[in-house]
Amino acid sequence: MTTYGTIPTESPGTSRVEFVSRAKEHIKLGLATRRPWMEMILLQALRVPSSVSDAFARFKTNVAYFRMNYTIIVLLIVFLSLLWHPISLIVFVIMMAAWLFLYFMRDEPLMIFNRTIDDRIVLIVLSVLTLIFLLLTRATLNIIVSLLIGLAVVLLHAVFRKTDDLFMDEEAMSSGGNGVTRPLTASTSI
Repeated sequence: MTTYGTIPTESPGTSRVEFVSRAKEHIKLGLATRRPWMEMILLQALRVPSSVSDAFARFKTNVAYFRMNYTIIVLLIVFLSLLWHPISLIVFVIMMAAWLFLYFMRDEPLMIFNRTIDDRIVLIVLSVLTLIFLLLTRATLNIIVSLLIGLAVVLLHAVFRKTDDLFMDEEAMSSGGNGVTRPLTASTSI
């Protein structure tokens, strides 16, 4: 708030409006790291892998490339399974707020005790905590079935989605990032 003398130049409600607009902007920026959904569901890019090693290479590349999309899909499937369990749904919404602030909306790396925490570690810790808290609400069967369905969807897509049309930086891929620079070819596939 800027003041000249003793007269405030900003109204008291403006800070709330700024907070909401900053939160919206952070959500947009955080979700911007996801890949376009049309690129993900491109029917021409779905093919049966030629071998087990090809399937494994596709899985590894697609998980690195579509990581944010896959996370959204699994969380959506879990959310839909909890619609008939109100307590679990409340816990899930609270955990989604944690996901938003700690995973989706961060614009800089998470720092704890002056150490940078990798996005994969944040993803794993949030996933485990979400599972633990949801399992404590006694909706265990729904959660396990929805997680299995979500993981099956991710596995099937990651194995059947060709990777030769994806553009990714090898250095960003090895660190779990989402860098975009050049196409992955058979010689550069992981």
